[in-house]
Amino acid sequence: MSQPVPPNQPYDAHPGDGNPFAGQQPGQPGVPTGNPFASQQPGQPGVPFGGAPFAPAAPARDNIGLGLAAAVVAALVAAGIYGAIVGATKHEIGYAAVGVGAIVGFAAGKAGGRNPALPAISAVLALIGVYFGQLLGEAILISKQFPLSVSEIFLDRFSDLNKAWKEDASVLAFVFIVIAGVVAFSAARKASD
Repeated sequence: MSQPVPPNQPYDAHPGDGNPFAGQQPGQPGVPTGNPFASQQPGQPGVPFGGAPFAPAAPARDNIGLGLAAAVVAALVAAGIYGAIVGATKHEIGYAAVGVGAIVGFAAGKAGGRNPALPAISAVLALIGVYFGQLLGEAILISKQFPLSVSEIFLDRFSDLNKAWKEDASVLAFVFIVIAGVVAFSAARKASD
């Protein structure tokens, strides 16, 4: 322990005056650095986490092909679910259309990353997804009235199905399509962060 310095006398720190490290420079042997593993080489036993000082950086996600594939699959699945909802309820439900946009945008953003084209692509695919979902719902409703299967109506009589959809479509159907596109654009941008 060091002795107090009397007033009006300069303090002269010499090794041996109570401070064993006063004359040594940092980095010399015997000088504590605050790091108990400083003298060990990476990979030696005792070094936490195998000697890796930092975790590797995450790879940048900017894969438009993967984002496009995820958005197409999401649009097909969401359109099928939306069509089933329309066919079961006999009504177009706005929240379901918003859900189509959110699913497509989220899938594109998460899989493709920050590619600037993906929000626009996902918006277009969401528009197409809601449109085909409404057509599928229309085909389900027609199949309940006529002895035709949904696939037969959808694949073999597509022009008649589209004509029936245009006759039944209200302004609200187009509003749902536009909203789905806007939601998909926004969801793709947010999911890529």
